[in-house]
Amino acid sequence: MKLATFATQSGADADQPRVGVVSDGQVHPFPLELTMRDVVGRGIDAARQSADEALAAHGHPLADVRLLAPLRPTSVRDFVAFEEHVQGVRQAVEGTAGVPDAWYDAPTFYFTNPHAILGPHDPVPFPATCAARDLELEVAVVVGKAGRSLSVEQARDHVFGYTIMNDWSARDLQGREMQVGLGPAKGKDFATTLGPWIVTADELEPSRDEDGFLRLWCAVSVNGVEIGRDLLSNMGWTFEAMIAYASRDSRVEIGDVLGSGTVGNGGCLGELWGRRGAQDPPPLAPGDVVTLTVDGIGSVSNVVAVAEPAPLLPAARLRDPAVARKAAAS
Repeated sequence: MKLATFATQSGADADQPRVGVVSDGQVHPFPLELTMRDVVGRGIDAARQSADEALAAHGHPLADVRLLAPLRPTSVRDFVAFEEHVQGVRQAVEGTAGVPDAWYDAPTFYFTNPHAILGPHDPVPFPATCAARDLELEVAVVVGKAGRSLSVEQARDHVFGYTIMNDWSARDLQGREMQVGLGPAKGKDFATTLGPWIVTADELEPSRDEDGFLRLWCAVSVNGVEIGRDLLSNMGWTFEAMIAYASRDSRVEIGDVLGSGTVGNGGCLGELWGRRGAQDPPPLAPGDVVTLTVDGIGSVSNVVAVAEPAPLLPAARLRDPAVARKAAAS
C-alpha cells in the first residue's frame, strides 16, 4: 500500500489534511479523524482494512490534490550507513580523508528537527547566510511499534513502511559548527523533505535480498540532469539493525523516522566535492529543482529557496577563568 497525507484544493474540506490510500492515480480518503500516526500505530493489517474500505468509495485524482508530508514524525534520527558517502563528505566538510574506524562499530546517527518537515513539493528555505547549499538522497523507515533494546530480529516487526527523505544541508554552516565537536545543528535543522507517501513494508518485501537489504535503485537529479545513482542495498546496515541500535538502552516510538543516510555515487553534492577537490557540480542555487526517485516508492521534487535573514546574535561573552573563579569564591 501507498499511504499519503493530502489536502484537496476545493470543497468543504479544502486544505484539511487527510490520510488516504493511493491507487491508479487517485487517492482515496480514510475517515477524517485519522492521522497518519494513528494509521501507523494501528499496524499494517488495520491499514489494509481501512484501505479496502476507502477504495470502495470516491477518490481524488492526484493531480487535483496537494500532497503533504506523509507523517509528522515523533522524532527523526538520521544515520550514515553508506561508506562511500562518509569518504566524500568527510573530505569536503572536514578536509580529512578516509573513514573513521568508529564508523564500522555501529550505525551512527544524529537527531534532526521533527518540526521542520517539508512535503514532497514544498519549496526549501535555506538559511540566508548559506552559500554551499546541498541535498541528500535517502530512504527512511517509519517505526510502527514502540520498543526498547530490541534485537535485530525483533526490530523486523517494528517496521511499518518506508518513504523518501531529503536531508537538506548547509555545508558551510555545517563545516564551521562541527569544529566544536557536536552535530550539524544549524547546518541541517532548517528542512527535511519526506514523501511522496509511505509505502508499507509488505509491498517492498520482494526487493529484499538474502542479507536483508532492499535492492532498490535511488537517483537524484538537479534541473533534470542526473548527478547520482546508487543501490539502497549498498548500505552497511539494514534498517532493522538501525532500529535495534536506536532502541539500545533507549526507546523507539510509533511514528519515529530513521533515515538511511545519504546513498553513495553522487547521492549529494558534498560527496562529489570531496572526491573532485572542487565544488563541481556547483552548490544549489535559488530556483533549482531537486528530484529524488526511488524504485518502488516514487519521487519528490522540491524547489530551492532562501529564507529571510534571521536576527543577529551577540558574540560569546569572554571572561578570564581566574577572575571568574575568584568572584565565585568571594
